[in-house]
Amino acid sequence: MMPVAAPPLTLARLATAFAAGALAVLLFHQVAVLVIARAGIAPLRAFVFDPVAPFGIPQVMSLAFFGGLWAVVFMMIWTRFGSAIRLPFWAAAAIFGAVAPTLVAWFLVAPLKGQPIAAGFNPSRMWIGPVLNGLFGLGFGLMIPLGAKLWGDQRSGTPSPTALGD
Repeated sequence: MMPVAAPPLTLARLATAFAAGALAVLLFHQVAVLVIARAGIAPLRAFVFDPVAPFGIPQVMSLAFFGGLWAVVFMMIWTRFGSAIRLPFWAAAAIFGAVAPTLVAWFLVAPLKGQPIAAGFNPSRMWIGPVLNGLFGLGFGLMIPLGAKLWGDQRSGTPSPTALGD
């Protein structure tokens, strides 16, 4: 695949990324949480509406908001370095999702919440974060180009028109 420069960032592209990230939390991340919980693989709860500090908004809404922010961060990185990444957009998004949010959750968020870092380095629990977050990344990696097409911005988010087929 020949690298093609990503289009410049615009407010519309960032808004598309944010919306795709928020929706990816609901449609990919939380559905995967539900499947893992229902299969008895791990004791997880999906679509939790319990209030979260400090603002008391429902947990699933907080996750969706931060999912939108993560997708915006990815778009900013992709716009700057995407032409050097020799992966399809969706694959790069999935890898980003599996790595970046997971590392932040393990080493920043967990200690702030008084939880052990990196799921206590327990392999039977550590795999969950990268898998769920990788699915989230895959979700927004697929939805950003679709959103761009819906809004008439054919180049938004993908390095080439054939990126989804790569």
